[in-house]
Order: sequence, then structure tokens, then C-alpha cells
Amino acid sequence: MKFISWNVNGLRACEGKGFSETFRQLDADFFCLQETKMQAGQLDLEFEGYRSYWNYADKKGYSGTAIFTRHEPLGVTYGMGIDEHDHEGRIITLEMNDFYLVTVYTPNSQDGLRRLDYRMQWEDDFRRYIMRLDERKPVIVCGDLNVAHNEIDLKNPKTNRRSAGFTDEERDKFTTLLNSGFVDTFRALYPDKVTYSWWSYRFKAREKNAGWRIDYFVASERLFGSVADAGIHTDIFGSDHCPVVLELR
Repeated sequence: MKFISWNVNGLRACEGKGFSETFRQLDADFFCLQETKMQAGQLDLEFEGYRSYWNYADKKGYSGTAIFTRHEPLGVTYGMGIDEHDHEGRIITLEMNDFYLVTVYTPNSQDGLRRLDYRMQWEDDFRRYIMRLDERKPVIVCGDLNVAHNEIDLKNPKTNRRSAGFTDEERDKFTTLLNSGFVDTFRALYPDKVTYSWWSYRFKAREKNAGWRIDYFVASERLFGSVADAGIHTDIFGSDHCPVVLELR
């Protein structure tokens, strides 16, 4: 079973850069999107054999998530059930027979870390949310988590020490999440591999491979034995992020 996650940084723009062709090429069972930047009715995008679920932000042209799936879920929920967090279209959860699939677009702490305090509250609430799910069945969390966990996960760790996405606070929250019974699947399989999933549009960052690994598949520890592979499609363009993949046996 194959899962893809991709921050498309505006699905309408990404569609103009070949999204549909990439979608078909990757041939996933579940294809999860973040930062769709859409409202209902703005793009007619359907794929044969897939049903789709969308969570739109109240604010137009901002955030948003979607999941395309070949497999009918038992149930679908949007958000985490906390009003403070549920107006930006950041979470979709599918309940499947044997697991929950959660796609998430974690809030960015922003320039000057002006949203760091909110981010810390989000992290605590989101971790509690997926731990409640994990009590019932294993969980797969995918998406742009907006954090490079360790120095290996970004090109220039020293100069980015207090940048959004690489603060001690954000990294510590990710450690806490993993210590709560979850696994960063890519890093668990490839502890020393240097590969990035996001590059700034500035300074020819992608051309120089000055990137960050901030897109993840995180899974319940008890599911890790079923993981066949995890990877990052650095050869695929169309966004400032590239797709990441998880394969289960």
C-alpha cells in the first residue's frame, strides 16, 4: 500500500505545472495534500478510481488540505475538534479498517517567531489528538510539519538556529511526539541519509540543494514493522516542496 504526501503550495498553480500527470505517475493508494490554498468550487479535479476529501480554510487563498483515496474510509473528520485550531483547514483524518490516516499542515511560527506561542499550544493539542486515536488503532500522520528535527535535516543548521522551523522549542516538541509512541519513518530507515523536501524560492536554494526536510510520515511504533520503505521524490517539481512517500507491506 502506497501513501504520498505533498505540500503543493497552491494546488491551482501546481496543476498548471503538471500536478495531474505527477499524480497519475506516482500511482498511490492515498495521496495527501497540504497548502491547497483553495475554496470549494475553484478547481474541478477528479481522478478515476479515487474519492476526495477537502478541508478549506476560512481565509481565502490560505492553508487547506485534501486527501485522494482509492479506499473508502469508515469515517472522515476535519480538524481536531478544538475551535481555536479548526478554522485554517489544517487536518483531515480518515478512519480505515486497520489504521487512522491523518494529513496535517502544521502552522508556521513565522518571521520573528510571532506565532511561536500559538505553535506550542498547537503541538500539545495535536499530540494529544493523535494519541487518542492511537489508543484505538495505529496512526499514520503525514504532511508538512514545519520543523527540521535535527541538524542533518537542513543544509545550514548553525545560521538557522532561531529560524522558524528550527527553534529548540519546535524541535523539542517533535522529540516529545516521537517519545509518545511514534516513529519518523524516513529517519528510522535511513539514519544518516541527507535528503531535503523543501527549498526556499530565494537564492536559487533548490539549485544549490540548500533545503530542509520538513515533510514527514510519522507512524505508530507498532506499525513500523509493516513499513516497506519511505522516501523523498526530489526529482519532482511543481512546488517549493517535493512529495514524500511511505510504502506498507
